Amino acid sequence: MKTIGLSGSPNVQNKSTIDSVVALFILAVMAMMAFIGVAGAQAVKPADMTNGSLLLKSKDGSFLEAPRLGSDFTVTISGPTARTILTQRFQNPAKGWVEGVYVFPLPETAAVDTLKIVSGTRIIIGEVKEKREAKIIYEQAKAAGQTASLLEQERPNMFTNSVANIGPNETVVVQIEYQETIRVSNGVSSLRLPLVVAPRYNPAPMIQTVDFSATGDGYGITVTDPVKDRDRIEPPVLDPRKNLPVNPVSITVKLNAGFELGPVSSSYHSVNITGDDKALEIRLATGEVPANKDFELTWAPKGTAPQVGLFKEVINGKDYLLATITPPAAETQQKVQPRETIFVIDNSGSMEGPSMEQAKKALELGLGKLTPADRFNVIRFDDTFTVLFPTAVAADTNNIGQATAFVRSLGANGGTEMIPPLKAALVDDMVSAKTHLRQVVFITDGAIGNEQEMFATLTNGKGRSRVFMVGIGSAPNSYLMTRAAELGRGTFTFIGDANQVTTRMDELFNKIGQPVLTNLTAELPGSVLSPASLPDLYRGEPVLVMAEGKSLSGTLTVKGMIGDTPWELSLPVSAAAQGKGISKLWAHRKVAEIETSATLGAITAEQSALAVLKVALEHQIVSSQTSLIAVDKSPKRPAGEVLTQADIPLNLPEGWDYDKVFGKDIPALKVDEREASIKFYQQLAVVDKPMIINLDQQQVALPEGSTPQVLLAMLAALLGALSLLFRWFATRTPTAKVLV
Repeated sequence: MKTIGLSGSPNVQNKSTIDSVVALFILAVMAMMAFIGVAGAQAVKPADMTNGSLLLKSKDGSFLEAPRLGSDFTVTISGPTARTILTQRFQNPAKGWVEGVYVFPLPETAAVDTLKIVSGTRIIIGEVKEKREAKIIYEQAKAAGQTASLLEQERPNMFTNSVANIGPNETVVVQIEYQETIRVSNGVSSLRLPLVVAPRYNPAPMIQTVDFSATGDGYGITVTDPVKDRDRIEPPVLDPRKNLPVNPVSITVKLNAGFELGPVSSSYHSVNITGDDKALEIRLATGEVPANKDFELTWAPKGTAPQVGLFKEVINGKDYLLATITPPAAETQQKVQPRETIFVIDNSGSMEGPSMEQAKKALELGLGKLTPADRFNVIRFDDTFTVLFPTAVAADTNNIGQATAFVRSLGANGGTEMIPPLKAALVDDMVSAKTHLRQVVFITDGAIGNEQEMFATLTNGKGRSRVFMVGIGSAPNSYLMTRAAELGRGTFTFIGDANQVTTRMDELFNKIGQPVLTNLTAELPGSVLSPASLPDLYRGEPVLVMAEGKSLSGTLTVKGMIGDTPWELSLPVSAAAQGKGISKLWAHRKVAEIETSATLGAITAEQSALAVLKVALEHQIVSSQTSLIAVDKSPKRPAGEVLTQADIPLNLPEGWDYDKVFGKDIPALKVDEREASIKFYQQLAVVDKPMIINLDQQQVALPEGSTPQVLLAMLAALLGALSLLFRWFATRTPTAKVLV
């Protein structure tokens, strides 16, 4: 039995004195905190908030309501191109001044060229600057109390808009404009508007200790991070079980396809359609929808669509051409070559729900398309992976049955480690055999942040394999899909609804027997063509050629092989129709081509960055090296008023399971208490030996609070004095002992 007591006689007077000091200590702290609360920005209480609100916790324990956001898309489609005006309304419901930071998606083909701040009757037009220069201008404007907007590209399909100095109860309107090409497949045109950035799985950095001397006296760390910008692509996500949807969106599409229209439909949203069969206006039937799944519009011609289109734009003394050509189908039935198809299916946590069911159904349909002459294998992955058979096996009844049972048993859980299963899928046991076409069908939502690591793996290991990407779910990572398909010499397919699985998998397998058009080349004297090297085309896909040059004339010639038959088409430049925004599209495609060259190892990363910067600045588009910056020169925030930074929360994509993505033990992000220092200390925890930290380089950015520095200093001094007083009284009490 253990008893705890005090040696000597009890000293009631000393105990009373200690209690008095403690009480004085508590009262002083409460008084100081109350004073700080009055001096700082006005706060709200969590209990007073409605669902869908994100609260920011300041240093003093008070809460401020984060900005709200509404977005309006106005899209004008003219033939093969579309121009979109995206209006974002940042509303500050709080009493203090805030900086709103919003991470949002755009199409990966979007050439973003315009940023405006609408302030009353005034419009402030932004400029494209080198990324670092734009950031400096923004920070200076923010510090000066000026309203400013900074648009930065995180990925070709992911952007961040930062809006500084939004006043109490104020709404700041920002407009973004971009140009893109319309996708065409099997005669059906489509426009896709991504509305939410899905949470990304970011593999953990590899942290290792390093001995800097032979004796082992000096230690340090090396960090290899596959996602170096992870902090910029991890905005807060609301738990849909505890919060109503936020970030409402309205959409208006003005459709002038250039031909008589047949069926027009919206794949995932109810719409109202008005107009005639040549020009239509499409609006959301409900007026607004939450930003939690992509919007897709498709249309087809009433009869036969034009097989060739040629458009021209003259900008700053240069000519820009855009040619779209749909090759004819092969006249003779080609012999179908046997295939070795490796199916890869993502069963990570983000696939839980409808996405998992769609993926399993798509894979089963793929298995059903195999013939007895084909070979196949199945790989499933989350943060582990399983290869069903030791090597590709014959597509006989027994093996197909075993694979089908395996696929049906899959559930969604865990992380998304995509690199190991991709490497396994690219292992070619029949590399010397030419009897089978080798194909990898990769089914995933693409919710990863280490895209470049996947691209490098694919580039270095693809061999003779062709990679076909199938994007699953309500908000797939389209950049990953399109670039991986390009590098893998395949195609990409989006499936966002169970009703699309059969049709779109049928289309995919009808394409991938053999490319319909190979050895493609394009030539136009005096021009710079993009892409410089044309890909093979699959059935129903048009070839897209863009050109830049001065006073272009003559004939654009495109050649290729349809099976064993040569094919050639000539288009006179003089016959080109007038087009708009083609120069921006050419520049955007040129940037993508430069970055692909870096991935392929043809140029260095430094050479790529310089080349991208040159093209982007010359054509005034946002890129990995450039940003758009707009500043209202009139200061608004009074000197001394605190500015609080607020990440605008995102909805979880429709159909996703919050617990499967973030884990059951992680609280909903209704209160944002994140600090960069937490991640830094987590890195320290895995280091076995002392770290050498260069304080000039290792800086941890902490969020701004509403507590003035002077008051913090006063509080620190008071607490220090009281703690000394408390210690002095404590030393006069009897010594405590533990008696066993």
